[in-house]
Amino acid sequence: MNKISNQFVSIEQAADRYFVRKTTESPQSQGLSFEEILKRKQDVTDSSKLRFSKHASMRLADRNISLSAEQSERLANGVVKADEKGIRESLVIVDSLAFIVNIPNKTVVTAMDQVESDDAVFTNIDGAVIM
Repeated sequence: MNKISNQFVSIEQAADRYFVRKTTESPQSQGLSFEEILKRKQDVTDSSKLRFSKHASMRLADRNISLSAEQSERLANGVVKADEKGIRESLVIVDSLAFIVNIPNKTVVTAMDQVESDDAVFTNIDGAVIM
């Protein structure tokens, strides 16, 4: 910089003098890969909670199926039992309701009541749990 006329030789010199550079990285994520950050975020979420896919939620609404707290707990316990046995895709039957559940993701894929499950054939499952 020319001190007499306050002229800068480069834009970097002006930027260094007049602008404060901010980093967009948080202190805890500096130097971490995307994979490591994603893993940390996934570990923070409650991975034991049973989720319903969009399809399953639509089926529950279309078929006017509502689960009581006791039925929801039994469904979740059925998923835990299936997981303990190493089942990956399970049919879980609670009272007169049938649920197809992806066990590793703890996600209900579809749901049906007794009327619809009477004539149904369940495919692509490797286990069943009756609660």
